[in-house]
Amino acid sequence: MKNVSMKSRSLTLVMLIAVFGFFTVSCSDDDNEGETLAPLTGKWSISKVGTTVSGTETLIDAPQNQTGCEKDFMNLKSDNTVEEGNYDSTIDPCALFTDQGIYSRSHNNLTRVVDGVTTTQDIVNLTLNELKLKDANGAIEVYIR
Repeated sequence: MKNVSMKSRSLTLVMLIAVFGFFTVSCSDDDNEGETLAPLTGKWSISKVGTTVSGTETLIDAPQNQTGCEKDFMNLKSDNTVEEGNYDSTIDPCALFTDQGIYSRSHNNLTRVVDGVTTTQDIVNLTLNELKLKDANGAIEVYIR
């Protein structure tokens, strides 16, 4: 009788270890190698800009947005093309000017090539509603959907 009880305890212990190990492995934070699973494609309107100086981040409302107009934007399409839109009231109120280009994502970097100019930025934050980008000089752009 003691032999059965000992085998039963051993089997129970092995099962508990296996279940714990399964949850530990399957719940790893490293499954996506630090990348967020939120979609990057879509129309993003610029909301704030700023810098990081001595580790302190300072953001202000994006001055490029014209008062009374929609916000300037970038539209990242599923075919890896990008449309950048700029509203300007210099000639006509809220006239929209657009530029086309391509983009790519490599891990947490976003690279855009528009009018022959290449811009590479780190994706600092990407959620369903916010995209925060930062370049090598510490300049920050915050976009919202």
